[in-house]
Amino acid sequence: MESKKKQSTENFIKDIRRKTRRLFTSDQKIMIVMEALRGELSTAEICRKYTITQSMFYKWNKEFIEAGKKRLTGDTTREATSDEVTELRKENQRLKEMVADLMLRYDIVKKSLTILE
Repeated sequence: MESKKKQSTENFIKDIRRKTRRLFTSDQKIMIVMEALRGELSTAEICRKYTITQSMFYKWNKEFIEAGKKRLTGDTTREATSDEVTELRKENQRLKEMVADLMLRYDIVKKSLTILE
C-alpha cells in the first residue's frame, strides 16, 4: 500500500513537471548560446538566468556548433519552402505539357513527311 501511494505521488509530480515544462524556440536557444559565447556571464549564471540545466545548455551549444561546422564545410543543403515547392511543381507541369506538345508536333511532321515520299 505504501509503495503504491509513493508511486502515484511520484507520477503526479512527474506529470506536473511535464505539463509545466517550458519550450524554447530556436531563436531563443541561439540567443542564449550567443550570450554565453560573448563570455560576459559564466555558463552557470546563464543557466540560472534562464532557469535551464547545464546539460540542456551544453546540448544546445553542441547543436549550434555542429550546425555552423556543416554550413562552413559546404553542406549547404536547405529545405525548400512550401511556396518554392508549389512554384517548382507548377513549372514542372508546364514543362511536361510543352514536351508533350512538341512530341505530338514531331509525330505529325514525321507522318506528313512519310506520306509525301
